[in-house]
Amino acid sequence: MTEARYELALYAATASSSRGRRHPEPPPALRTEFQRDRDRIIHATAFRRLVYKTQVFVNYEGDLYRTRLTHSLEVAQIARTAARALRLNEDLVEAIGLAHDLGHTPFGHAGQDALNDCMRDFGGFEHNLQSLRVVDELEDRYASFPGLNLTFETREGILKHCSLKHARGLGDVGERFLARRQPGLEAQLANIADEIAYNNHDVDDGLRSGLITLEQLSSLPFFAEHLRSVDREFPGQKPQRRGSETVRRMIGELVTDLVRTSGAAIATAAPQHIDDVRRLAHPLISFSHPLLEAQQALKAFLRDSLYSHPHVRQMTLQAQETVRLLFERLMADYGRMPEEHAERARAAAAANGAAGAARVVADYVAGMTDRFALQTRDALRAKA
Repeated sequence: MTEARYELALYAATASSSRGRRHPEPPPALRTEFQRDRDRIIHATAFRRLVYKTQVFVNYEGDLYRTRLTHSLEVAQIARTAARALRLNEDLVEAIGLAHDLGHTPFGHAGQDALNDCMRDFGGFEHNLQSLRVVDELEDRYASFPGLNLTFETREGILKHCSLKHARGLGDVGERFLARRQPGLEAQLANIADEIAYNNHDVDDGLRSGLITLEQLSSLPFFAEHLRSVDREFPGQKPQRRGSETVRRMIGELVTDLVRTSGAAIATAAPQHIDDVRRLAHPLISFSHPLLEAQQALKAFLRDSLYSHPHVRQMTLQAQETVRLLFERLMADYGRMPEEHAERARAAAAANGAAGAARVVADYVAGMTDRFALQTRDALRAKA
């Protein structure tokens, strides 16, 4: 099957010219290779777990806050909209958007930072690399191969950034970091869609929580401009609707600017094939300078006013304590994990020492939902 719904640009990724999968498979009959990737991601265990993994607020804080699952869906939606406007491959950007956080720890970035600290002597931990590890190795669904056996293009998009040290061990998807080249435009687009989604939807969740206010956000010219527009058109609205309508308009302008600016950059570079894009030293998908500054200002505001809020900091400290306890107790006794994981840890320890076992323990902890991590923590404390 081919991408026949609309005409793709010459520089777009196409399933027919994909670099293929790590393990060869017969082509799908009713869908493209990138649709197959998307479907495998949706059916993955790691994808289902995202529903109970923190974006900013732990799930027991309330039912209406974003989770890693809803965030991933929002990234995929934003990316598809921009992809169609730029005549890029919608199926590929959707697959990347849905998969980009599969390796995230429980408790959001707090959990990642704590697990990275625990793994400092064993190669560290980074959720971006872990997402690739999930789809390449850890998902256990198929008889013919480990992982999900995704196409190169989807894997390229999942690996947004990587140190040179790690890149040397990643084969084909690590090569661009060593050569200092770019991924395809679909990968670039999914990365920016992630930024649009989490910046603006964290504003929405922050307002809902009451930890930040419209008055505080009005110190940002980009937010204030859209809030004034909302108030002129729809005076007298309740605060929740004022905030949500403002966020909706900010996302709209960001996506429009991204398409316009990226389209101009693509026209100037005039790539004729996706490999022409990969050979460039700089990305082509970007905001205009004013909108880039607006995004950066919003990110700084969220860092200072929401992520550093005492309530969020308290959750962060509890999350980090939980992850450290889990890692330390499980490293001390592999038998506290389910037998399958315990066997893997023992085998890894025999082959590669403590570093091998630590990676297995990190895999197990990173795969936990917030809820399961708290339950496991309490059970381990009870046995101490």
